[in-house]
Amino acid sequence: MKELKEPYKCSGEEVLETLGVNAQKGLSEEDVRVRTLRYGKNLLKKSKPKSPWLILANQFKSLIVLLLVVAAVLSFAFSDIAEAIAIIIVLLLNSTIGFTTEIKAVRSMEALHELVRLSARVRRGGRTVELSSQELLPGDIVILEAGDIVPADMRLIKASRIETDESSLTGESVPVPKKLTALHEDTTLAERSNMAFMGTPLTRGSGEGVITATGISTEIGRISLLVESASKESTPLEKRLDSLGYKLIAATVVITVFIIITGTLRGRELFLMIETGIALAVAAIPEGLPVVATIALARGMMRMARRNALINRLSAVETLGSTGVICTDKTGTLTENKMSVELIATDGSLTKITQAQNAEVSQFIEDGHVVDPLGDEALRRSIEVGVLCNTASITDTADGSQQNIGDPLEIALLLAGAKAGVSRQELISRYPETKLEAFDTRVNMMATFHKANGSYLVAVKGAPDSVLRVSSSVLMSKGVTPLTDEMKREWGKRNDEL
Repeated sequence: MKELKEPYKCSGEEVLETLGVNAQKGLSEEDVRVRTLRYGKNLLKKSKPKSPWLILANQFKSLIVLLLVVAAVLSFAFSDIAEAIAIIIVLLLNSTIGFTTEIKAVRSMEALHELVRLSARVRRGGRTVELSSQELLPGDIVILEAGDIVPADMRLIKASRIETDESSLTGESVPVPKKLTALHEDTTLAERSNMAFMGTPLTRGSGEGVITATGISTEIGRISLLVESASKESTPLEKRLDSLGYKLIAATVVITVFIIITGTLRGRELFLMIETGIALAVAAIPEGLPVVATIALARGMMRMARRNALINRLSAVETLGSTGVICTDKTGTLTENKMSVELIATDGSLTKITQAQNAEVSQFIEDGHVVDPLGDEALRRSIEVGVLCNTASITDTADGSQQNIGDPLEIALLLAGAKAGVSRQELISRYPETKLEAFDTRVNMMATFHKANGSYLVAVKGAPDSVLRVSSSVLMSKGVTPLTDEMKREWGKRNDEL
């Protein structure tokens, strides 16, 4: 087997030849044994779990806290037991709050690695078997269907209308259509349309791919290495507390030396002056500052946790709090990559759909009044077209939740149908689908053909300007009316306003 560095610029046959694998048979047992020794398991680099003792020790790294430790020791040394006990209570309170909040966040971050345990259908020795993603190797032939999550980087060798959601990798929220043709060597990652990348789900289609990279050699693996190697910097709060600590040390040292010297020069006992100077130094240290700062940060961390934001270092809360501007390309990365239908425009009407957690209690509101979406022909037919011209699916799982598979736009249309009481299964039983014309970027439209009372119903959806361009009539309150150029411009204007 030869090394394969840029599979996207090779044809499928060249990739298979270089990897030394037959697409119909897959890897043999001997191939698996040799490649397992060479490549190891298909796992991302996992950082070593943070020890609880290390998390506890980190609570005492602040210069202010170290000053309190020194103050407690000196208080004991000079028999000021009450002061020493008070400082120790402050230290214990501070470290307990910091430790418990940080260890919860750290363990939550580590648990993210266990959230997804993938399996894949693979062709090995001429048979199709289901394997854990950890067992996959370069050269394995993987069979893909809509809803699958790509288990490793692979060059596609068969593709039927495949689209993948690459938002986690490239930040692009729109599903990416895939093809098989070889690409130019300068093609950027986001445009490598003949590749499927580890961790990206198939939103549509089916096909096969040959694995070209596993583990840390994948694109997502390289990102994880960059994250691991990122240098850690002190937060603004840590810097300010350290700065205060240095100033306090300087001030207390100067005051202590001054008291000792002046007292001794006035004939006081040296030991008494040393004791007095140290007592004043201990008193100058603000015992309450660390615990007040820790409580404030802990409250901030808990409030963010309730909003599903995990922070693995307590002081990082202050960094985010002091941020004034965030510059980022948010597409698909700071959003959930989900869509919902909120407004439906028909002749002279604008119907709003309320967004409730339970589809059954959602309402359709027009001019401030609740309306029956099935009682308005234009509204009903708009919803039915969106449900029929659709390849997504919504299924109920064993635990009572819903599993949505497909393009986010099409899922949104199915959910809007469910809110109106329109089921795709019921519609398909009435209008059996006979043909599908997948979305074509050349015409920006998609269509499904259905049998309907001895004839055919064609459901079309696409870009508004593309659909308007080829439409000849419009359903209005007074019935079907020829669609004039002026009306097309009006509909285009309504679309722009929305």
